[in-house]
Amino acid sequence: TRPLTLMATGIYDLLDSGGGRKLEKFGEVVLERPCAQAVWSAQQDPERWKPNGAFIRTGSEGKWQLRQSVPAEWTCEVDGLSFLLRATDFGHVGVFPEHRRAWRWVTDTIQSQPGRTLKVLNLFAYSGGATLAAARAGATVVHLDASKKMVQWARDNAALNKLSDRPIRWICDDVTKFLDRELRRGNRYDAILLDPPSFGRGKRLELFKIDTHLSKLLSQCQALLSDQPACLFLSCHTPGYTPLVLDHLVRQMMGSQGRIETGEMQLTGTDALAIPSGAYAAWRA
Repeated sequence: TRPLTLMATGIYDLLDSGGGRKLEKFGEVVLERPCAQAVWSAQQDPERWKPNGAFIRTGSEGKWQLRQSVPAEWTCEVDGLSFLLRATDFGHVGVFPEHRRAWRWVTDTIQSQPGRTLKVLNLFAYSGGATLAAARAGATVVHLDASKKMVQWARDNAALNKLSDRPIRWICDDVTKFLDRELRRGNRYDAILLDPPSFGRGKRLELFKIDTHLSKLLSQCQALLSDQPACLFLSCHTPGYTPLVLDHLVRQMMGSQGRIETGEMQLTGTDALAIPSGAYAAWRA
């Protein structure tokens, strides 16, 4: 893990949205990006938006237009966690603040069981927000993503938050293959978090399609839960996978035990209109 010497951390904020765009403040950097859900009008005059950079999408492609000096890397605080950020070719910067609900959910679950060290599995773990939240709360964590680059990015975030010495196992692998191996090994988890994409590729370009593979994935997760499971958090951004759909999936998976909370994930800011950003179903014992 390399040392990080970056711009001082500032806090994330959603500043405005509308007209298919959103304006966000990532620490010291203000960015404008596409947002298909923002069909309403902006609260401010968009002509007065003053971003440091904007991501412009044309058809299926996009590119950054950096209107002012934006560092190659900088940091930002989201919900008390610090993240290393970069402007990527996909228009992402390394953190999805709408996932704060999942981070808080797993943190609350861990802290509600003092004296017990929960074993947490974080799938499709990206840059590690849920991993960092769980480790900070005292759990042991297995962090899994199919991208070697993203696993390293998450490890850098752990270093940034002084969590490198926590019991986190970093795995770069195809999700379904890894879960099959864990089942054969007899490993079990008290908490599982997963945010499957609509479409993705595994470590060796294995194809993942949510419509085809989600059912098997949930069956694997059910089998991997311990005899005293604590929680499961399922979220996704795929159109058609509404809170009710996720509720049905998790309810069939977990049966009558525990309770389920469902809803829309939301990107929120101090004064801006909240932006719907996917759905979630959270089960707790």
